[in-house]
Amino acid sequence: MQQLIHTSVMKKVLFISYFWPPSGKASLHWPLKIVKHLPQFGWQPVVLTVEEDTFSAKDESLLNEIDENLKVFKAKSFEPFELYKKFTGKKKDEQLIASETISTINKSLTHRISIWIRMNLFIPDARVGWYFPAVHKGMKILEAEKIDAIVSIGPPHTTHLVGMSLSKKFFIPHIPVFIDPWVDIVYYKNFKRSKPTLLIDNYFEKKVLLNSKFSIFVTKTMEEDYIKKYSVLKNKSDVCYWGYNEEDFVNLNKIDKTKDEKNYDEEIIIHAGNIFDYQNPVYFWQSLKDEIDSGRNIKIKFIGTVSEGIKQAIEQTGLRSRTEFLGFLPYNKMIEELSKASYLLVCATEPRHVPGKLFEYLRIGKPIIAFGDDNNEVKKILEDTKAGILFNYAEDGKSFLKNTGNFKTKVDLVKSFDRKNITLDISKILNSLTT
Repeated sequence: MQQLIHTSVMKKVLFISYFWPPSGKASLHWPLKIVKHLPQFGWQPVVLTVEEDTFSAKDESLLNEIDENLKVFKAKSFEPFELYKKFTGKKKDEQLIASETISTINKSLTHRISIWIRMNLFIPDARVGWYFPAVHKGMKILEAEKIDAIVSIGPPHTTHLVGMSLSKKFFIPHIPVFIDPWVDIVYYKNFKRSKPTLLIDNYFEKKVLLNSKFSIFVTKTMEEDYIKKYSVLKNKSDVCYWGYNEEDFVNLNKIDKTKDEKNYDEEIIIHAGNIFDYQNPVYFWQSLKDEIDSGRNIKIKFIGTVSEGIKQAIEQTGLRSRTEFLGFLPYNKMIEELSKASYLLVCATEPRHVPGKLFEYLRIGKPIIAFGDDNNEVKKILEDTKAGILFNYAEDGKSFLKNTGNFKTKVDLVKSFDRKNITLDISKILNSLTT
């Protein structure tokens, strides 16, 4: 399929993505699939990534998604996480947990010092040690390949600085893709950043966006927020949702039928992906406990890392015996677990956040309960697809638990979020910038 257009007539695009297989980082799925589909639409991708992502869990199965003809270049990086482990007394082989590194519950002096360093000295983010090696490697690539456009995926927003630098040196259009906001990304909200840090970070953000030929945001609300901040984006930005990959769901019905019939009355609610202290639907946990006490056989499963605040809330509500923490799972195993669930839980971090897992949930087709304060975008997607309901974090979600049979997902509408469709849109953007 990928050879519909001969490579000799294809334009080339350099994708700068810090995360790439065998990293199991969730944010790599968007560039991985876009890169996979682009050749069908006349674009030959080339990838620049890090030599090794030492933070994220590995998912070797994702290596099977990479076309053997795809050119992938890697640049070394200085990552501070090994120093963080030593400073905080962790073992060298101990896996770091995302929610733990920015925990507000851990009050130790070493943790608080580490947080201050992370928030104020690593600008724009903890992967800034990749900037110079990546620019150097990128220059080598651009000297050897006829690249027509540069796309950078952030966070980490260091990738956008790399893309901007290469764009200016070689006069090639740069398209930054914002999966999350930059200077006010949600995990900064509980921490104080110094005025000089904010000035520098805002300067970097503004410089990247003004230099960009076009900018892509994965949510409409984020695009609108950035247009208010930088009016120039009004005529040079668009939304390309996170989406999902239809090919990953071809065996969905077969998987669903393997559900254990011995526990036919068991209701499983699953949350997939990292969940932080600021995504804690505390009143919903109590609703689940009330339903269990009334006789319902409800079980909770978490896939991915879970913050200590969430775990404490589960424990305090008396749900620990009904809760299973599965940890990180390879992507295909995660999809299998979701397909066996009765209901799916998703927690948005802020109004501009449309969680990536929402689209996989939609394709699974099970009733979705979502939490997110004033998140009209998630609310509209759920209403349009008839897939579920959104609550504010101060609500208990009881009406969902009482009416789970009312949600029948409109799968045909959901399929518009297939990443093949999103790739077509991106190819049109690239074409408009290079003709």
